[in-house]
Amino acid sequence: MPLYMDVHNLGESVTLDAVAQAHAADLQHQAEHDVQYLRYWVDESQGKIFCLVEAPDPEAANIVHREAHGLVADEIHEVREGA
Repeated sequence: MPLYMDVHNLGESVTLDAVAQAHAADLQHQAEHDVQYLRYWVDESQGKIFCLVEAPDPEAANIVHREAHGLVADEIHEVREGA
């Protein structure tokens, strides 16, 4: 399954707690689309969120975000894990 890093540029500050709530909503919708959100990182002061996700394609990952909370990614990059 491909691995993606998605990037959300909110343009305003965001809290880790708010992102945790959005991530929990993603987890409730992901199985319907064969997607697995694995981890996320937050730059609170810059309003940036980074999500690591396994998905069949970028659109499937965005569908989960859209259904869960409406905050689709601004960028999605296919990545490979290194050591």
